[in-house]
Amino acid sequence: MVTAAVSSTDDVRARAEAALAGCGVELAAFKGDTLTARTPITGAGLFGLRADTPADADRAVEAAHTAFLTWRTTPAPVRGALVKRLGELLAEHREQLADLVTVEAGKIRSEALGEVQEMVDICDFAVGLSRQLYGRTMPSERPGHRLMETWHPLGVVGVITAFNFPVAVWAWNTAVALVCGDTVVWKPSELTPLTALACTALLDRAAAETGAPAHLNQVLLGAAEAGERLVDSPRVPLVSATGSTRMGRTVGPRVAARFGRALLELGGNNAAVVTPSADLDLTVNAAVFAAAGTAGQRCTTLRRLIVHEDVADTVVERLVRAYGRLPIGDPFRDTTLVGPLVNQASHTRMQAALDRAAADGGTLVAGGERQLAEAAPDAYYVRPAIVRMPAQTDVVREETFAPLLYVLTYRDLDEAIRLHNDVPQGLSSGIFTNDQREAERFLAADGADCGIVNVNIGTSGAEIGGAFGGEKETGGGRESGSDAWRAYMRRATNTVNYSGRVTLAQGVNFSR
Repeated sequence: MVTAAVSSTDDVRARAEAALAGCGVELAAFKGDTLTARTPITGAGLFGLRADTPADADRAVEAAHTAFLTWRTTPAPVRGALVKRLGELLAEHREQLADLVTVEAGKIRSEALGEVQEMVDICDFAVGLSRQLYGRTMPSERPGHRLMETWHPLGVVGVITAFNFPVAVWAWNTAVALVCGDTVVWKPSELTPLTALACTALLDRAAAETGAPAHLNQVLLGAAEAGERLVDSPRVPLVSATGSTRMGRTVGPRVAARFGRALLELGGNNAAVVTPSADLDLTVNAAVFAAAGTAGQRCTTLRRLIVHEDVADTVVERLVRAYGRLPIGDPFRDTTLVGPLVNQASHTRMQAALDRAAADGGTLVAGGERQLAEAAPDAYYVRPAIVRMPAQTDVVREETFAPLLYVLTYRDLDEAIRLHNDVPQGLSSGIFTNDQREAERFLAADGADCGIVNVNIGTSGAEIGGAFGGEKETGGGRESGSDAWRAYMRRATNTVNYSGRVTLAQGVNFSR
């Protein structure tokens, strides 16, 4: 099912201008000719913007560091008041922010609104956290001594985000960093500068209204050079980077070389196991969203379905029917479920992966073809693809950032878990089963090796209450909920001697 037409570039540009103005962005202040804000809806450029230089990045880091010197001694509940006001403004401007997410990332309306809601939710979480930055008191072996831990702000946090979640990932980091007493310098993807300007304007407004210092959040527009400055700056003790594993291989060592911290959320090659006891209605519904939602451009997108051979044919037949009913087209239309790929390069990589899969003996059973090429010749809409594979070959073990689902079969659960784990990435996983023993086996230490392990739900759709991230080439970082706040602070162990005499630990005697 294909939508016959898409919005015109003029209509998309008008939406973007209205949304930016509504969020308080004076677009004229950012006009230039070194960066183009474009939309994947039509593939056209919308605005010319100025890109920040490495010198601009240095100035942003210095401004954020100066703000940090005041912000770090501001009581945490007062810092929470800023984040509370930010959450209120994000909620008030939810429709406008969602418009910008759709304009720049091509997300369908419900997903764009959901991403903005995720920002509101993490602000709520962080406000509560501002009164719960707990340390510990431990028993001391020395009489008359108290042993405890305290947590202190870290400094300037560099946040590097990807196009597919242009605002949520910034909020995960920024809301938590701010209540922890840190400041932020944000380098968004060069594909999504407009959303970054809108969020920054709302945070600046929240700071002004709550009396917080200026420059708590600085934004850098442009290509990799500005982000590299954050990676290398000794004024940036933590770099939180979301993107490809290739990007992480560059960022991680460079931050480590200066003894900084890197919080990496990188690639995912996510799989779900379907057992003979699975509820197939639930399985197919969950798999379709996980594999085709956001046009396959989530780090948690379902890319491998490992199905027991007894139900494999049935599952594939039902998936093919479901894929055939997916409305593809303009993401601003309420009926659309699959919007565009972000650019031509994404389409090229998808086609190359399909060719490699075919060469490896794979059979394309659904999708893969380009859609709406006549209506939008510079945009890249594709029908989500399903490929049955005889084995887990190299192309299956690589992440292709597109709606491409590989189906493999297995005979016993141990084989399914081996297939599941036999990829370099370790982000999100799932099992569909009505057998409690199978579920527990998958969740066990020798089960799925991912940071997110689900039962009877797909690989996409994490909530902010749990820490988000994965293992192996996914980078090992954790953002958002749980105790992820510890990454944004430094720990101090304190010993207080109120005994009136010197007593050494471990029974050491240094007196004469």
